[in-house]
Amino acid sequence: MSAALKTHPSIPRPALARTHLPRSEDFLLWSPCLQSYGYRIVDQLFATRVIQRGQDIRPTPRGDELELDYEHQGQPRSVEAFMDRNSVAGLLVIRDGEVVLERYGLGLRPGERWSTMSTVKSMTAILVGAAIRDGAIDDIDDPVVRYLPQLRDSGYAKVTVRQLMTMSSGVGWTEDYTDRASDVNRYSKSLADKVPGGVLRMLQAVPGLHAPGTRWHYNTGDTYLLGCVLCAATKRSLSEYMSDTIWKPCGMQDDAFYTLESEDGQEIAGSRAGMSLRDMGRFAWLIASDGVMDGQQVLPAGWVEKVAERAFDIPRDFHPSRLSLGLTGYGFGWWLTDDGAMMAMGHSGQRIYVNRAEKLALVNLAVYPEPRYVNAQEHDRDAELHSFIRACR
Repeated sequence: MSAALKTHPSIPRPALARTHLPRSEDFLLWSPCLQSYGYRIVDQLFATRVIQRGQDIRPTPRGDELELDYEHQGQPRSVEAFMDRNSVAGLLVIRDGEVVLERYGLGLRPGERWSTMSTVKSMTAILVGAAIRDGAIDDIDDPVVRYLPQLRDSGYAKVTVRQLMTMSSGVGWTEDYTDRASDVNRYSKSLADKVPGGVLRMLQAVPGLHAPGTRWHYNTGDTYLLGCVLCAATKRSLSEYMSDTIWKPCGMQDDAFYTLESEDGQEIAGSRAGMSLRDMGRFAWLIASDGVMDGQQVLPAGWVEKVAERAFDIPRDFHPSRLSLGLTGYGFGWWLTDDGAMMAMGHSGQRIYVNRAEKLALVNLAVYPEPRYVNAQEHDRDAELHSFIRACR
């Protein structure tokens, strides 16, 4: 037998302890147990960039503990029942600038970062006002191609910055979380594979479907491009701009992060950032107080009011949560109710509620099961959250 054909016994190797991580490309399809683990370790699954806190941490004013029981569908419930029934990882209520309720579950602890999901869309939209104030963006009706000329031959050729913020680009993007072939799941896989420029190439290929500005259609790609516009206009990374514009002036307690499309690549402006519960609460309170924090005008005067202007009505058949939470309109990245409240909405139960008139803010971090894991006994979790919010008012 020739030397080339000789076989050698395998060399034994000692068994090593290793940590198994869930598949990042299945991020929008995980089972509930994987969600409750994976939403705490997003920075181990995707490329990320830190949103740095400043040296001065704003103390969290504490009010009297909110002694709250609420009623849902005729049944009395407690805060503890609310958290158990709805798989809540974090719950924070702020009244008149004071934290009156702060609870943790599912192993989440103070200071740990949980996935924002799409609530970060609303946060990113807030930065546009700062970019206008800073002279980086001239006008929200500027065409996107002014800042991103590589889109001139795409379905975004005639879309404006305003239309990105109001989800009215008119492109034929599919936001179906249950379909692996949908645009949003292909986008998610590109992030998992950390493909440089992969998301932008996807968006360059999405065709125009309707005239820009004529129809509302939920589109994570629109907010991705909004982040690209902000970076091109300010000539800074989105993480840096968020840090200097909001995180440091508001005295945030913890570093946060944006997910990136690839290692050292573009931030994902519209999904899966990581933030602590308390800092999400601080952000919510900044909005509830019209951009003022401790007497300092952090956001341009009047910008929150502008953000809360209704641009489109939400179709009644869009999603069950639209009816369950009383959401009827969409502004600049924020969902709106008929009574003047605003909400930032994220996949699988991430919710930020702001009522400026009542000086009330609430953050809910949770694990709502994906559609294929929903059983016949599953209750309407958003309807119960709505009952809880009403009891806090």
